[in-house]
Amino acid sequence: MVQTVLDRYCRLLNVAMVACLAAMVVLVFGNVVLRYALNTGISISDELSRWLFVWMTFMGAVVAVREHGHLGTDFLVGRLPVIGKKIFLGVGHVAMLFICWLLFSGALEQVKINLTTTSAAMEVSVGWFYAAGVMFAVSAAAMLLMDFLRLITGRMTDGELVAIQESEETGREGSHAAPGKGPTQ
Repeated sequence: MVQTVLDRYCRLLNVAMVACLAAMVVLVFGNVVLRYALNTGISISDELSRWLFVWMTFMGAVVAVREHGHLGTDFLVGRLPVIGKKIFLGVGHVAMLFICWLLFSGALEQVKINLTTTSAAMEVSVGWFYAAGVMFAVSAAAMLLMDFLRLITGRMTDGELVAIQESEETGREGSHAAPGKGPTQ
């Protein structure tokens, strides 16, 4: 049930990211056309595009946490026995949860500090800009906590113990050649 809620949340974030990207394209392209064609422009275009980009980046990072899509290396952990992989994954999750706490507390403090400050062009509370960090920290912590609970309760498969991807090619069939067995060797 919780997994389904997290999956739906990530789908909602994907839709929101598409909307952010579409709005950014319309704002920037529209601003360029207006400046060259009519010698005018959209005054909030640059600022709103920047804010949308920040929010889109943090939402994408949440989805990447859910899909274990962040890059890493398994040079050491991949060679360990199952118990070693479990220990390293557990320590890694505790460290990431601590980092989520640091990000949450810092971003929340920035939201509080900037709540009454308004942005130059949009005249909106700058606290909304920093709220992206709060959203990421809470969302990522929830997902990491769910994975950590699956780990300590033994519901995580051995294949999930190395929770990174070395490159984007990892998911493609036939992308891994044995060392020294590349196509030109």
